[in-house]
Amino acid sequence: MGWVRVRRPPLLQSKLLCVSLLYLLTTLPLALYVSFSDPSSRCLPLLLLPSTRSSSAATTLFHYPRDYAEHKHALPTSRRLCSDPAVFADYKTVLEEINDLSRNLSAPPRPFPALRYQNGGRDTFAGNLSTEERRSFFTHTDGEVEIPCGFFKDFPIAQADRLAMESCRGVVVASAILNDHDKIRQPKGLGSQTLKTVCFFMFIDDRTHRVLASHGILKDDGQGASPITVGAWRVVRLGSTAELPYESPAMNGVVAKHLLHRLFPNARFSVWVDGKMQLTADPLLLVQSLLVGEGADMAVSKHPFNLHAMEEAIATARWHKWGGADAIRAQMETYCRNGLQPWSPSKLPYPSDVPDTAIIIRRHGSASDLFSCMLFNELEAFNPRDQLAFAYVRDQMSPKVSMNMFEVEVFEHIAVEYRHNLKRDNAGSGRGGGTKQGVTRMASSRDIAGSSCEGYLMKMWGEPSE
Repeated sequence: MGWVRVRRPPLLQSKLLCVSLLYLLTTLPLALYVSFSDPSSRCLPLLLLPSTRSSSAATTLFHYPRDYAEHKHALPTSRRLCSDPAVFADYKTVLEEINDLSRNLSAPPRPFPALRYQNGGRDTFAGNLSTEERRSFFTHTDGEVEIPCGFFKDFPIAQADRLAMESCRGVVVASAILNDHDKIRQPKGLGSQTLKTVCFFMFIDDRTHRVLASHGILKDDGQGASPITVGAWRVVRLGSTAELPYESPAMNGVVAKHLLHRLFPNARFSVWVDGKMQLTADPLLLVQSLLVGEGADMAVSKHPFNLHAMEEAIATARWHKWGGADAIRAQMETYCRNGLQPWSPSKLPYPSDVPDTAIIIRRHGSASDLFSCMLFNELEAFNPRDQLAFAYVRDQMSPKVSMNMFEVEVFEHIAVEYRHNLKRDNAGSGRGGGTKQGVTRMASSRDIAGSSCEGYLMKMWGEPSE
């Protein structure tokens, strides 16, 4: 009687393959459980937002050289749950609605006196106004009163670019990369007609231009008369460093960020995108869903962690995001003396005092334009950290600006945030004001005794004040 030799199937002869299959079979159920558990609060953008995928253009907007690495160093999202995701309407319906609104320029979105701007030469770009002068324009009831809104000095833009900006009507998407602080990234999820309907403008300075030219993305041939494009973006190269209104690249950046209504005077809507961000949803859908559909003048995300302006100020000083702690303290004490209060339910419908301004969606009109002008004046007076002055300007304004402060989860589903470019030196980076940071000193109760912010802090901490 012979022996019967039984051989293992060839599939099971590889130990590595067996281990891989075992790992896959054990981890896949866990991954599915984590992804689909708690459906009442977990958001699935592919299922909830089909219109953004079905009508998006499939072509690659720009092919980057491999060494540019525009796809690297995306930041993980801070939260994985989504309680209030954005729901977008059908793309074609939105396209028709936004086009109709853009053509109907004579119909203001809400009653508000028209804005007239001061002009002429002054010492600084925004006029170097005192606290009392800036506050005197917060209440705007007379359309004949001219308000200060920057441009007391030139913002160096080539004439060809300026004409293109003035000819942009409807929706403009704008961004800026100064001092080579970020990388140019292409928007994703665009509808089939969006590139023909929406203007995309990217502002850069000389240093950013040199780096882009070294990668072969732009030609190093001076200003030139022909338009420069990188994928969806028309690139606007600003004048030389000596021509820019501020020494700080960050301050030059907020000219574009908060004065879009002046740079694009004929645009009806704007979507600002920080250089560190990449849009992953069509801007037309964002305007319709988060702005027009909400009847708002502005739409901006709530901050993921901070609720009170003072919390953001403390974080700014603690992490050396700008200047020294003494300068930030002087700014916040100025605001406390002039009526800044911590957030409370009495401020509703504003759900927070601290936004994440990496993406700002605006309906260009008197309300949002006035807010942007008043906020920019505060930034020149103190520093470009717009989150510190945001609630102060918003709460002091009259009439009030209608604002949709949407949930953080929505922000994380419409854009991807990346790390800034690493710097070998801090020269001219615009962070920290170019000053050397000292050791942060721990605060004590003696620091707030007698301070104009003592009452604010007591309310914020829930402590009784005498």
